[in-house]
Amino acid sequence: MFMKNGLASFAPFTLKGTNISECSSYVYLGQEISMLNDLAPELSKRKAAVWGAFKNIEDAVKRIKNTRLRAHLFDSAVLPALTHTSETWSLRKQDERSLSVIERAFERTRLGVSRFTQGMGSEAPTCVNDQKSKMPFCTPNSRR
Repeated sequence: MFMKNGLASFAPFTLKGTNISECSSYVYLGQEISMLNDLAPELSKRKAAVWGAFKNIEDAVKRIKNTRLRAHLFDSAVLPALTHTSETWSLRKQDERSLSVIERAFERTRLGVSRFTQGMGSEAPTCVNDQKSKMPFCTPNSRR
């Protein structure tokens, strides 16, 4: 099988008298390659891999209260699952947004904050700047 771009002719491709069929995409080194450069399938695979990696460490994360230790655990177990083969990606804006949504969700999980409880509490929330992404994450001081 072979894949061609818009610049190639529409003539059939033959090799030693054998017709070679055309394909719209193929998997190379575990990543789907297509002329459309659509990373959505790859990002959904990465998201599933991240959740799988998180499920492996979920019990430990729930027991650990030290945020630095939790961050180290996430950085060593979850981030490699997200960024696997990312050096070959050419991201579009929508792909960057998808990745940032996935990363923020896991940062909230790492800090033990949900989107619902983030703004709750009678006092002003405590904000922590994440060292890696430099994003503030807020947790309420009290949950009454």
